[in-house]
Amino acid sequence: MPRSKTLPAELDPSARQLVARLRRLKDHSELTMRQLAAKTGYSAKSWERYLGGVSLPPREAVEALARIAGTDPVPLLALHEIAADSRDGRRARPAVQQQDEQHERDQGQPAGPTAPHSEPTSAHSGPTAVPTPPRAAEPTPGRFPHIALTAGIAALAVALSAVLLLMLRLDDDAGQAAVTTSPRTTAASSPPSYTCRIARVDGRWSAGINQGRDTEIVYGASGADVAEAQCLLRRAGISPGGIDGMFGPLTLRAVKTFQDRAGLTVDGMLGPRSWKALRG
Repeated sequence: MPRSKTLPAELDPSARQLVARLRRLKDHSELTMRQLAAKTGYSAKSWERYLGGVSLPPREAVEALARIAGTDPVPLLALHEIAADSRDGRRARPAVQQQDEQHERDQGQPAGPTAPHSEPTSAHSGPTAVPTPPRAAEPTPGRFPHIALTAGIAALAVALSAVLLLMLRLDDDAGQAAVTTSPRTTAASSPPSYTCRIARVDGRWSAGINQGRDTEIVYGASGADVAEAQCLLRRAGISPGGIDGMFGPLTLRAVKTFQDRAGLTVDGMLGPRSWKALRG
């Protein structure tokens, strides 16, 4: 497996944590960049940028990789949201500085700090004449709201960093802890649901999902035919992972194990002979 490139030093800590987790999921799935692109709809070049820390991946890409790896996407999406907020905060600071300079130009004042000036000394001359001290420079009108805005952004970034550290600690301690999500997020990240209804139909085993079809399927396929095969593999005592209709690494390993036990050619492809053995 090729060694991952070192992430950029200027990468935000939350973005760095997100990319590191996405890299681990990609390596665990044993997918190449082309296979990852085919399964998620994002190009291989895009994934190279995402996993290299060059650009922040979209939420949909993060959810797709989590679904392929069979893991809960909610912690990854929380990291993505914090990384996106930090990125937007950094972009907002130059804009605030430009607004300050524009406001000062509109007021007819120089962009730099105002130099203190001295009042003329008293017109009275004599031994008791005391020079008038210089007046303190007055603050630039309109600057305090922008300073307050900048301070608010900094406080928000600190708060988000604290939340991120707490989430990472809880995630490390509890592992795959149950996380309550909104209905919209759950619906968007949940794969299709299949139920195995194992029964003998005309002397052949069936899971009741693909109407008894023996369609040839290979690694990377998805749908009802894959779910039917997963149910029959589980009936044969070999776990393919979840019954999710995705022909991924776990299902591929289960198919090869079954073919080896049945004395078939171990090629990881479900053709007519493998289907016949599964349904036998």
